[in-house]
Amino acid sequence: MADFDLAVIGGGLNGVSVARDAAGRGLRVILLEQGDLGGGASIASGRLIQGDLAVLERRALSRVRAALAERDTWLKIAPHLVRPARFVIPAHSDERPLWLLRLGLVAYDRLSPPGGLPPSATIDVTHHPIGNALQRPFGTAFEYSDCLVDDSRLVIANALDAAERGAVIRTGARCVRADRLDIWRLVVIDRGHRQVISSRALANAAGAWTGTVAETVIRTPPPRASLIKMSQIIVPRLFDTDNVYVFQHRDRRLVFASPYQRDFTMIGTTAKLFKGDPAAVSIGAEEVTYLCDAANRYFREHLDPSDVIRSFSGVNLIAGRPRKRFAREGTMYFDARRGKAPLLTVFGGDVTTARLRAENAVSRLTPFYPMSPRWTAQAALPGGDFPWSEFDAEVERARERWKFLDQDQAVRLVSAYGSRLDAVLKDARERADLGAAFGSDLTAAEVRYLMEKEWARFPQDILWRRSKLGLTMTAADREQLAAFMATGSEVSKASLGKE
Repeated sequence: MADFDLAVIGGGLNGVSVARDAAGRGLRVILLEQGDLGGGASIASGRLIQGDLAVLERRALSRVRAALAERDTWLKIAPHLVRPARFVIPAHSDERPLWLLRLGLVAYDRLSPPGGLPPSATIDVTHHPIGNALQRPFGTAFEYSDCLVDDSRLVIANALDAAERGAVIRTGARCVRADRLDIWRLVVIDRGHRQVISSRALANAAGAWTGTVAETVIRTPPPRASLIKMSQIIVPRLFDTDNVYVFQHRDRRLVFASPYQRDFTMIGTTAKLFKGDPAAVSIGAEEVTYLCDAANRYFREHLDPSDVIRSFSGVNLIAGRPRKRFAREGTMYFDARRGKAPLLTVFGGDVTTARLRAENAVSRLTPFYPMSPRWTAQAALPGGDFPWSEFDAEVERARERWKFLDQDQAVRLVSAYGSRLDAVLKDARERADLGAAFGSDLTAAEVRYLMEKEWARFPQDILWRRSKLGLTMTAADREQLAAFMATGSEVSKASLGKE
C-alpha cells in the first residue's frame, strides 16, 4: 500500500491549493517544497483579485464572468486576506476614449455577481480627494470595484488548511527522483536526510521549475512553455486615499498603483520573456524606467528610479509561445496511462483563478479514488470565518481584547491572521507579555507562532513572505531577529556582535 494518495511537488499557490482541495476530499496528501512556501512567483504577483478589464477588452466575457465569480468567492472564504477596493482609471486624452471606458465598466458591472461590490461610477476629480495626487489635466476618472490580496499569506492559509485536514507539508524537502510504476516511488532529500516515500498519484506544481522537474526528476518531456518574468516596484506613498489607481500606458497596457503597507505604494506589473535560473531573477533597469514613466504620466509627484525602495520579481510559466498576456486559467495536463500511476501537471495562471484551477485538477483524479465532492468554494480559509463586511468590526474586537494594540497594529494583525489572532497573542495583557520586539511591529510571540505553525525557518521567510515588515525594519532589528530564530531565545541588541 502506498504511503500517500497524492504527492505534490511545489509549494506555490498552485501546489498548496491542490493539496488543500485533495486533503479536504479525503485523500492522504504530502506536499514537498524545496525552499519556502510561496517563495517563487507567488511573491511577485500584482496582489489583485479581479475580473481583469484587459481580458474584457478582448471580449472574453465568459472568462471575466468566471473570474468575477471567483473574486466574490475569495471575499467570502478569506475576508481577512482579500479586501475590496475602489479602482480609479483617470481618463487620458491620448488613450482609450471616454465612451469606451464607460461602456467597458458597464459590461463589467453586468458580469459581476449580483448583490456584491458597488458598481462603477464616473467622478469629477477636480475637487475630489482622488484627484489630489493627479496632475492638473485630469478632470474625469472612472471608479469600479475589485480586490487586493495578500498573496504570500494566501499561500500560507491554503497550506494551513491543507495541514489541518491531514496533509503533510514539508518545506526544505526536495524531490530528486520519481519512479513511475503502478505507484510513484519518490526519493526526497529532506533537510539533508534521504527518504523514499510512495504515492498513488503525483502532481507537478513546481511553478517556474515545472519543466526542470519533468526532465530531471520525473524523466518525462517538459511541457512546451515559456518563462515570463513579472516585476513590481515599491516607492514611498504617493497618495493618501485607499484607492488603487489604474494607468493606461502608451503601449495600452494597464499599470496599477496600489497602497502597500502603511507608508508605501506598489507599482506594477511588467511582464517579460525570461531565460535563466528562476531563483536568480531580478528586475531590469528598463522595467523600473517603464513603471516610473507610467506613474509620471499621471501623478503630480515625479518618480525617479532612485526613488525605488525595493522591487519584487518572480517567474511564471505559460503554455506555448510567449504572448502579451498569459492565460489566467493556467494550464493542466493529466497523464493516466494504463498500468501506470497518474500524473498531474499544473502551472501558470493568476491568483484569482487558483482555487478553481486546483478544484478542476483534483477532480481529474475522481475515477481513481473515492473522494468527497467539490467543497473549497464554501469553506473559509483559516481565520476567515467572518463576513468581509465586518472586517472593521473584527479589528475593533481585537483592540478591545488586546488594549495595548494601536489601530495600525490591529489592522495589520487582523489582516494577517483574521479570527485566529488569539493563537498569536493568546492571553497577553500588555505589550511586554509578547516578548522581545523586533522593530515597532514584530514580537517574539508572533515569531514563535510563525516558526511553530507556519513553517517559517529563516528571517526572510518572515520579513518578506509571512509579512512585509522588512521594508521598515532596521539592520539591527534584523540581526536580533536572526539571532532569536537561530537560538530560540531572546538576545539583547547590546550582546550582538560580541564573542
